Amino acid sequence: MFDPDTLIIAYDTARGESRGARAKGVDPQSQGLGDCVDCGICVQVCPTGIDIRNGLQNECIGCAACIDACDTVMDKLDYPRGLIRYSTENAVSKRYKPMDIVRRAFRPRVMIYSGILLLLSGVTAWSLATRVPLKVNVLKDHSTLSREADNGGIENSYQMKILNTGDQTRTFHISISGVEGLRLVTNDEITVTGGGIGSQTIAVIADPDSAKSGSSPILFTVEDVSDPAVAVTEKSKFWMP
Repeated sequence: MFDPDTLIIAYDTARGESRGARAKGVDPQSQGLGDCVDCGICVQVCPTGIDIRNGLQNECIGCAACIDACDTVMDKLDYPRGLIRYSTENAVSKRYKPMDIVRRAFRPRVMIYSGILLLLSGVTAWSLATRVPLKVNVLKDHSTLSREADNGGIENSYQMKILNTGDQTRTFHISISGVEGLRLVTNDEITVTGGGIGSQTIAVIADPDSAKSGSSPILFTVEDVSDPAVAVTEKSKFWMP
């Protein structure tokens, strides 16, 4: 994504070299010098300790401390600011004018990257606006796949965890479907505080002849009793002997 037209912190080599100290008011060109007085302040203020005069380096974090320091020195010597400035490699080497830099900013790759960024931003905003503040996890109790209840029905046990990702306390209703006559034995409601996790053991029972032997797919639906739009459905299995 980086190319010679990318905006960076750049040192104007053509203007600054050769470096050297000089007295204030002396024409540096008469001494064969550039505008850089080789004071080293730009290196001293750099939090990563690099010398920007050696070109852009990976350690540069773009803090612009060197720009402020150099401009202060230029002001004291009555030199134009901008020996170190925000610019591009091409702008510095080819002496682009400001409008040339602006026109180069609208090259195809920048427009493509901008379009991708806008698309991703839109998708992210849409997902945040439409997300359901609820997550549900249902785990089958594998220690006992099924057992015969006192009334002759077949019972399966599950461990349900409900994560309320919203900021308000919600009461959720638990329902089950997938096998004819399937019903909950335990409490079908659970209250979870905002940002909290609710855990509950769920016992489900079915008539012995309501499904074939083995596993049958079932669905757990967890729904906010006060806001039906906040609902999640999780798949699981019901085992018959």
